[in-house]
Amino acid sequence: MDNIDHIYALHTLISNSNTPLTKQSLVNELGCSAETIEQLIKDMRQHLNAPIIYNSKTKGYSYDTSVNPQYELPGLWFNAFELYGLFASYQLLSEIGPGLLESHIAPIKEKLESLLESRSMQKGDLEQRIRIIKMAARKPDPKHFSIVATALLMRKQLDIKYAGRDRNKTTERIVSPQRLVHYRDNWYLDAWCHLREQLRTFAIDRIESSRLVNSNAIYVDETTLNDHYKSSYGIFSGTATNKAVLKFNPTVAKWVAEEQWHPEQHGQFNLDGSYELEIPYRDARELMQDILKFGPDVEVLKPERLREEIKARLKKTNALYS
Repeated sequence: MDNIDHIYALHTLISNSNTPLTKQSLVNELGCSAETIEQLIKDMRQHLNAPIIYNSKTKGYSYDTSVNPQYELPGLWFNAFELYGLFASYQLLSEIGPGLLESHIAPIKEKLESLLESRSMQKGDLEQRIRIIKMAARKPDPKHFSIVATALLMRKQLDIKYAGRDRNKTTERIVSPQRLVHYRDNWYLDAWCHLREQLRTFAIDRIESSRLVNSNAIYVDETTLNDHYKSSYGIFSGTATNKAVLKFNPTVAKWVAEEQWHPEQHGQFNLDGSYELEIPYRDARELMQDILKFGPDVEVLKPERLREEIKARLKKTNALYS
């Protein structure tokens, strides 16, 4: 059938209108001739069982709600913009976790490609035109990722062996998954740890083994989760106990002012064009890494402990090149 985009647009117009639409209004909206409108209506009635009726009083077209209260086009219908948008979304999803969801999202890609071909639309090099640059991404085992996701969605407990980086030690523990988080190109699991009896964050790539447990996961309400995970800076969770005040010089001030380092940050410009940013944090490790990447363009004003830690890091760095 030809004019698929026009059929989709015509259906949308009629469905969203509270009053019958005249042929002229459809011509104006769709940008086609009156003859084309008539052919579209004929095709929809004949091939798609569309209950389109004509009101002689208003001289307009509408759906007969007595036949079908809410008529929808059969199958999957998208216009050209939506199809390209869906294909772009697929590409983003596949790049966020390459290999992790391949078996699950491959059928989606095939369906989108077939829809593009059926519309005589060229997929071309769309995949090559969407570029996602990952920095320091660590690839978790797809098997563990799938099991973790399954436990999360089924609200089941999970038995894992976890090799934490801090202690360089593997521990076995039962956890109740709460959220999957994609942060700085890596996947993490926010969960209630039954071993520590508190909320913890686990890097998916550090899970060495995983097994579903036939017990319902402990439920932690959203407010508690947000209070625990969003109050501190970065991936390190817990209630923020410190506030860092950073001063960025005018060279980078405008750039930094447009960035969100933390949902509860506060920033202001100074008269000299510099920018001061206040950030709550609990664990300074990730914050220090972000500060150090700005080199001489940033100064830690508060607290004094963080300032001294940055000075010590810079002193050790300088010693490597002296």
